[in-house]
Amino acid sequence: MVQRVLPAASAYASHPDAALFEVSWEVCNQVGGIYQVLRSKARTMVERWGERYVVLGPYIPAMADVEFEAEPPGAWVGPVADRLAREGTPVHFGRWLVDGRPRALLVEARDAATRAALERRLTRELGIDARSHDPLVQDVLGFAESVRRVLHAFAAAARAGEPGPRRVLAHFHEWVGGLALPLLAVEKAPVATVFTTHATSVGRYLSGSESGLYDRLASIDGDAEAKRFGITAQHQIERACASRAQIFTTVSPLTAEECEALLGRKPDLVTPNGLDIDRFDVGHDFQNLHAQHKEQIHRAVMGHFFPSYAFDLDRTLYLFSAGRFEPRNKGFDLCLDAMARLNQELKAAALGVTVVFFIVTARSTRSLDPHALHARGILEELREVSQRIGREVGERLFRAAAAGESPSLDALVDEYWRLRHRRVLHAFRTHGLPPVTTHVIDDEHDPILAHLRHLRLTNAPDDPVKIVYHPEFISSVSPLWAMDYDHFVRGCHLGVFPSSYEPWGYTPLECVAMGVPAVTSDLAGFGRYVADGFPDHDDWGVVVLPRRGRSFQEAAADLAARLLRFCRADRRARIALRNEVEAHSRAFDWSRLASAYHEAHDRALAAGA
Repeated sequence: MVQRVLPAASAYASHPDAALFEVSWEVCNQVGGIYQVLRSKARTMVERWGERYVVLGPYIPAMADVEFEAEPPGAWVGPVADRLAREGTPVHFGRWLVDGRPRALLVEARDAATRAALERRLTRELGIDARSHDPLVQDVLGFAESVRRVLHAFAAAARAGEPGPRRVLAHFHEWVGGLALPLLAVEKAPVATVFTTHATSVGRYLSGSESGLYDRLASIDGDAEAKRFGITAQHQIERACASRAQIFTTVSPLTAEECEALLGRKPDLVTPNGLDIDRFDVGHDFQNLHAQHKEQIHRAVMGHFFPSYAFDLDRTLYLFSAGRFEPRNKGFDLCLDAMARLNQELKAAALGVTVVFFIVTARSTRSLDPHALHARGILEELREVSQRIGREVGERLFRAAAAGESPSLDALVDEYWRLRHRRVLHAFRTHGLPPVTTHVIDDEHDPILAHLRHLRLTNAPDDPVKIVYHPEFISSVSPLWAMDYDHFVRGCHLGVFPSSYEPWGYTPLECVAMGVPAVTSDLAGFGRYVADGFPDHDDWGVVVLPRRGRSFQEAAADLAARLLRFCRADRRARIALRNEVEAHSRAFDWSRLASAYHEAHDRALAAGA
């Protein structure tokens, strides 16, 4: 195996005279992928910085009740927190309830008058037009002013020689959490700064509506596009954070290209995202867990399809794609085109293999499909009745056999249970086709349903490829699943994520962490990282689909061909592939990838010295 070697975490100094504040809107506030970044690397950061590592986020009571545990602030934090409270900036101190239990400061957003004053200041001093109808921009203004005051207070305490660290380092994530950075820079505050963007606002909007973003970067006017999409405030805040940071980083070489073209600054470092692999590590049980959770998926599939017709579950492969509802960016559209091609290829090949492809996303829905709920309920009753009959028949057969008798099995079943079994079977059956979605949604305006109709993927009995569009994230409280998302992933055979725009992409990395092969693309940061660092990635279970510079149809045909090869593999080959994937997962642990963050922090402290 050939791979890029990163320094071990131990190669970096611990900076006993400095405190690191990691600032994000997603501290104790699960919104998107940045939450996963911060949560999963918290333990690694605490190992390096100890009690001098503090995450700084917004105080949102509903989220704090779940994510945060209040506690007294302690020696060097307490006096500063008291002064802030007296000055009208209350701070909630405690622990973030994630692995590593880092210290956490949660700040309350400023009031409307303070936000309005800050808006005028941004225009006057930084040339930022923060007027926006987006409520998030107003939240950003209020959060930024509170963060600015908190960091000023800690920097002042350090300068005054109060007990505690002598230097303050602040690492800001995204424009949503970063606006305090350019304010501190204008004020020449003694705070060393790092800014990480995980995607550009203009890039995300452009890629969602047009193809070929990276091929057109040199000709794109970021300011003009921001105005066209109505995100001028977001874009200008982002540019200010990038330009004023002492160290500017992003998560992949792809996004670095984007930043240089749209934000006007080439990142100083690439800080790839990892996972805390220990959280997913189940040792040698991962193959057994795959089988166990696959049985749970079998149950859901039986409830969805078997009222209409049955197929051999032992020759069924479960493939899935998951992510935010961005059908183009996430590659859902490409997946469906590839599934339509695979459907025809499997018919021609007559392999006897069925593929069930799940699209798991979050979408506005009216309710669960009542037919799906009804079928699942009847299926559970059928299981209960069948198990009851099995227990009775087994005991009676045992007694008869011990007595030397050979009775008919039918004769061993009570009439009551025979009749009840027949009635449940009758209630379970339906004459319609299985639906392609599990929920009631706006059928006429949903792009995925429209695409399925165009491709004629209708879950017909003779279609080897079946579709289940699940517009709600899978959880254990769902009556259709009764399993967590992680368990669902473990039970599947392949994750398919051929994104057209993905600055990093955690979904394929989560598959790898659980020993599940995955498809990504060269337009995803994770895919680019794998392609650059692991030339043999195809051999051990991560396919990096080439999309850059190729047409949609070329990429769809390539993906279908790769999926067909996967379908031709036998069970033993799939087991061996899962073993290879699991064996490579440690290469993506934060104990390795946090080295890039450590370097960014070292360089910022050196620049701020």
